[in-house]
Amino acid sequence: MSALVTTVLLVAYLGLLAWLGVAGMKKTTTLSSFAIGNKDMNPVLVGVAMASSIASTATFVINPGFVYVDGWSAFLHYAVAAQAGVIVGLIAVSRGFRRLGDQLGALTIPDWVRQRYRSEGLGLFFAVINLLSLAFIVLILFGCALLLTNLTGLGHVPALIIVVIVVFGYVLAGGTYAHTYTNAAQAFLMMVVAVALFFTGWEHIGDGEFFSRLREVGPSYASVTNETSLLYGDAFAVFVSGFTVTFALMLQPHVLTKVLYLRSDRDLRTFLFTTFVVGGLFSLCLFVGFYARLDGMPMPGGGQDHVVTTYVSTAFGSGTLAEGLTAAVFVALLAAGMSTLDGILVAVSAMVTHDLYLRGPRADASPRKALAASRWAVIIIGLVAFAMAIDPPALVGLFAQKGVYGLAAASFVPLVFGVLRRGPLPVVPVAVASGFALALHFSLHLSGTLPNPAVSASWAILASTALGLVLLYVAGRRSPKT
Repeated sequence: MSALVTTVLLVAYLGLLAWLGVAGMKKTTTLSSFAIGNKDMNPVLVGVAMASSIASTATFVINPGFVYVDGWSAFLHYAVAAQAGVIVGLIAVSRGFRRLGDQLGALTIPDWVRQRYRSEGLGLFFAVINLLSLAFIVLILFGCALLLTNLTGLGHVPALIIVVIVVFGYVLAGGTYAHTYTNAAQAFLMMVVAVALFFTGWEHIGDGEFFSRLREVGPSYASVTNETSLLYGDAFAVFVSGFTVTFALMLQPHVLTKVLYLRSDRDLRTFLFTTFVVGGLFSLCLFVGFYARLDGMPMPGGGQDHVVTTYVSTAFGSGTLAEGLTAAVFVALLAAGMSTLDGILVAVSAMVTHDLYLRGPRADASPRKALAASRWAVIIIGLVAFAMAIDPPALVGLFAQKGVYGLAAASFVPLVFGVLRRGPLPVVPVAVASGFALALHFSLHLSGTLPNPAVSASWAILASTALGLVLLYVAGRRSPKT
């Protein structure tokens, strides 16, 4: 790629992020404004930020690699089942979560859980398990560094340092406002690139022979379930786990807390519509996995995690215009990672500050000290994640899913029951079901019984939901009648 074109695009992009970070800093004066803003943001803006937070490096860089390897079954898992999970999950819980959050004055998910169940212990448990989000931070740092390496020719560690300094820097300054403003700008780039990448392989689709070409790769590659795949070999793995675990992923701190940015249910409707439309456009990137395979592109030396970066490097041909387009795509893919990373950082640093640090004797800290603590939390999280991302495990996408899906499984019963069931709820049945979900997910996956973490998390969610309902019924039968 032309060094001049690359440098101009990259400097313009980073300059835009810096300017938006400064704009966000002007509105960030307290821990509350750092964590959830002042409820003065346009719902369309928040919806765009939500869509880009959900999409991330996984959708744009990592997941097309699964499509490259496993074909139609992987595509259905991510584009159909997972998208349905996003839509149903947000519709089911967002309104109740926002209303209760406003009533309770909650700033974070552990804070919401603590107040909903009137339990310091359950709130502390949630604050601790939310640290599993570090696995996803490592995934995104790795993906962003990979993109920056392809864009500039830098080594992995220098690229990683740049990503950490840029993203952690503007989050440090502007919190939620910086995250939302930068996400809106980055989402525009991501939408343009998703559509552009979709049309790079239009010749495979436009003549109506798409499925015939998939069958030429192999019968299993074109089937709804891929019997040769370790991950998508049956309908449960393709559809049930994709829907269930993505529904639960909508309960992540950097996702669900965005509804607390909103003022009213009317804003919520606009926000949800925006999120679903923009998210649908982002899912077009999954076709890159098909295009790379149908074009005969060999598996990159770094494995399936490098499919998208290798494909993009050759997709637009050669020449000055092609180099400019390639550089622009890499910048937009970089934006996809940063747009999720900053949201996770805001949510996790606010949680570390509010739910771990500012407890007990520090609970009455001044607004200035609380805001300073949240910024120190960003720095500490950045250093830990950087150390882990220097040499992450192979198939970093699966590594991230182990932790994030465990968090999703553990969050399901407390959050969904807390939203959908009115009135007080006994804490013990909910806490037992949550801990059981976390333990079952890790035991099923790490033992090798279920190699796909989405499947192990889905079974954990279903089993813990059943357990929670039984325990609540028993608790209700034992409670004294009034």
